[in-house]
Amino acid sequence: MALDFERCYRAVSTRDSRFDGQFFTAVRTTGIYCRPSCPAITPKPTNVSFLPTAAAAQQAGFRACRRCLPDAAPGSPLWNTRADLAARAMRLIGDGVIERGGVPALAATLGYSQRQLTRVLTTELGAGPLALARAHRAHTARLLIQTTEMPMSDIAFAAGFASIRQFNDTVREVFAVSPTVMRTEARQRARREPVPSTNGALTLRLPYREPLDRAWLEWFLSAHVTPGMELWEDRAYTRALRTPHGHAIARLSFQSDHVRAEIALHDMRDLAPTVGRLRHLLDLDADPVGIDEVLGVRPAETVAELTVDGLPDAGAAGAADSVPRPLEPVRPLFSPGIRVPGCLDGPELLLRTMIGQQISVSAAATHTARLVQALGEPIAGPLPRLFPTPAVVAEHGAEVLTGPAKRVRSIIGAATALAGGELQLHQGRTAAELRRDLLALDGVGPWTADYVTMRLLADPDILLDTDLVVRQGATLLGLDLTDTARYGPWRSYLSMHLWKAALADRAAAPRKATSPKKNGRPS
Repeated sequence: MALDFERCYRAVSTRDSRFDGQFFTAVRTTGIYCRPSCPAITPKPTNVSFLPTAAAAQQAGFRACRRCLPDAAPGSPLWNTRADLAARAMRLIGDGVIERGGVPALAATLGYSQRQLTRVLTTELGAGPLALARAHRAHTARLLIQTTEMPMSDIAFAAGFASIRQFNDTVREVFAVSPTVMRTEARQRARREPVPSTNGALTLRLPYREPLDRAWLEWFLSAHVTPGMELWEDRAYTRALRTPHGHAIARLSFQSDHVRAEIALHDMRDLAPTVGRLRHLLDLDADPVGIDEVLGVRPAETVAELTVDGLPDAGAAGAADSVPRPLEPVRPLFSPGIRVPGCLDGPELLLRTMIGQQISVSAAATHTARLVQALGEPIAGPLPRLFPTPAVVAEHGAEVLTGPAKRVRSIIGAATALAGGELQLHQGRTAAELRRDLLALDGVGPWTADYVTMRLLADPDILLDTDLVVRQGATLLGLDLTDTARYGPWRSYLSMHLWKAALADRAAAPRKATSPKKNGRPS
C-alpha cells in the first residue's frame, strides 16, 4: 500500500490525530513505531519510514511506543473504503477468523489459495496473514493486561495465543517488556484503577476519531430496540449477541472521548471479535473530518436536534412514515461527525430488515420481538434471549411470523438460503457480489440489498436514493439525487445526513393527531 512520505510526515509534524491508525511511523534511531499524534519530539525525516500496519512495523523489527500506544488507535478506515482482497482479509482477521480456523479458513472464506493470499497481503500491507493476526492478538493482550485484573494465563488464551509461552514471547518482542512489568507500569501511570473482571465481565474504552454525532447514533440504536434481546435505558444500549464460541451481553454508553463498553462474555476467546463487532456497529473507525470535508459539512446553528423521545414513528431502517410536510424557509444543515451504523450479525441484519419492510419501526419491533420470544435461544443475564439462528427460522418461522403470506415466504426463503450456505453474509464479501446474491432472493429489492450491503460491509459509498425519507431529506435541502458524484466515496454518509435532516424536520413540527401511514418505500 503506497504511502505519500510528505503527506505522512506533515501529519506527524503536526501530531494530527486524524491519521492515527491509518499509518504508523517507524523510527530507525530508536527502533520503535508510533502513531502520528505521538507527543514525542518529531524525528528527522531521514530517520523515519511509514508503514501501513502495526504488523508491518513489528515484522520489520520495531517495537510499539510505550508512550503513545500505537496499537490502541482507532482502526484504519481504509478497510471499509477499500474493497480489495487485502482490505477484506483485514476485516476477517479482526473478527478472529485465523484464531478459529487458521490461515486455511481465511483463504477459503475469501476464495483464494493460501499462497496467493500471503503474497498479496505481504505486498500490500507489509506482513502476511499470520503476522497480521499476531499483531491483533498482541493488541488484545495489551488491552487486557492494562485495563483488567485478569490472570495472565486467562489473558493469553482470551487474546488467542496457543500457549502462555507464545503470549510472553510476543508481548516482550512487541512491547519490549514482560506482561507483568506492563501491568505494573500501567497501574503507576493510570488516572483510574483497572476494572476487575469477574465471570467473563469487563469494562473497556472504545476510542474513536472526533467529531462524533452522538445524537444520531443514540436515536438509531434506541429507535430499533427489540425487547427481549435489546434494551435502551439511561442513555445506554444493552444488547445480547451471538459470538463464535457462545454469546455475550454488551452495554454501550457514549462518553466525551470514547464509548464505554461493559461486556460479559460466555467465553473469553470471543473478546477480540466482540469488540470488533461493537466498533463496526457504531462505525468508530470512520474518518469524520475527511468525510465532512467532502460533504461540505459545517456546524448547524438552528437545526432541530434528534432526541431519543422526540421523533415520530419511523420505518424499518429509520425512515419516517408520514407524507412530507411543506418546505420551510430555513433549511437544516448537515451536522458534523455522523456515522453509518453497522451490524453485529449479518444473517440477523437481513432477516430483521425483511421483517420490517413496508411497516413502521414499532410494528417491526413487535414482530421481531415475537420471533425472538418464540424461537430465540434462552441465555442467562439481563436480556433473556438471542436472535434465532437462520436454521431455526427456516424450520419454525412460518409458525410465528405474521403478515402478508408473500413476505413470510420470502423471510423463510432467505433463512433457508442462509442455513444451507447458499447465501454467505460476512465482511469478506465484495459489495457487488453481495448485492447480486441478495437481489437473487425472492422478496429482496434494490433498497433492501443496498441497505444490508451498506451496513454489513460498512460500504461508505451507497446512496439510498430509492428510500422515501432520503428523498424527503434531499427535497428539504434542495439536493438533486441524480447528481451526487461529487460526494463520493461517502454517499452512505450523505444518506444518513438526509435521513437525519428529514426526521429532525418532523421532530420540530407539531405532532400530527392522525396515525402515521404505512411506509411507501420500496423493499
